[in-house]
Amino acid sequence: MQESQQALPEISSEHAAFFFDLDGTLASLQPEPDLVSVPGHVRDDLCLLHRNTSGALAIISGRPLAQIDALLAPLRLPAAGIHGAERRETDGRLTGTPVGSSILAAIEHSLTEGIIPLPGVVLEKKRVAFALHYRQAPRHRDAVRALATQVAAHFPALEVQQGKCVIELKPESVNKGVAIKKFMESPPFAGRVPVFLGDDLTDEQGFILVNQLKGISVKIGEGPTHAHYRLQNNDAVYTWIKRLLSPGAGNPHS
Repeated sequence: MQESQQALPEISSEHAAFFFDLDGTLASLQPEPDLVSVPGHVRDDLCLLHRNTSGALAIISGRPLAQIDALLAPLRLPAAGIHGAERRETDGRLTGTPVGSSILAAIEHSLTEGIIPLPGVVLEKKRVAFALHYRQAPRHRDAVRALATQVAAHFPALEVQQGKCVIELKPESVNKGVAIKKFMESPPFAGRVPVFLGDDLTDEQGFILVNQLKGISVKIGEGPTHAHYRLQNNDAVYTWIKRLLSPGAGNPHS
């Protein structure tokens, strides 16, 4: 990973396929996931960019599709939810990674019991994945990681994934890189230059894949990353998107 990046190159929406993380990229992080919102002007700009790219724009998020849609309503974009465990194609077709209901129930029970002695830690169920949020209780970080690792050891179909003040258990066969790759294999994404913006450790697999495809990987915020470029915060992302929509826009780096 690296700390410094060069300035963003000029990007033509006619030749690019855009992929956006949600929390921390299109929306600022909040103490609790339910408090997150996407500004109305950002939704409007995404709608225009989606149209300008002939539909080659998708959301790549750890959130389930239902939450993605609620945050972006009335937009209903192509999207990969739960890091790609569920996907909606450009034509609206849904695909997913199944996990047995009995396994999910057993995992939920183990995690629910496990966080009892960890006040402030919140368990979020995401259909076929689970997130342990400790933003309100950072002192429990190591205990949360140990709990997730212990539970995952009993369910080999799932793996532990670290995020910003959250540790998730998700199907091991999915990540944001795989999700982007699947979109890039079909129209209207195929043949375009992939551009992916994300802020978290969960986005690094997406950056790696985009780099392999000779695309443009953009880290939001500070910290080591595989991304080749960087924008400093959410406002810089909003300005960058706005400039993409401006005729004759030049280099929109911030």
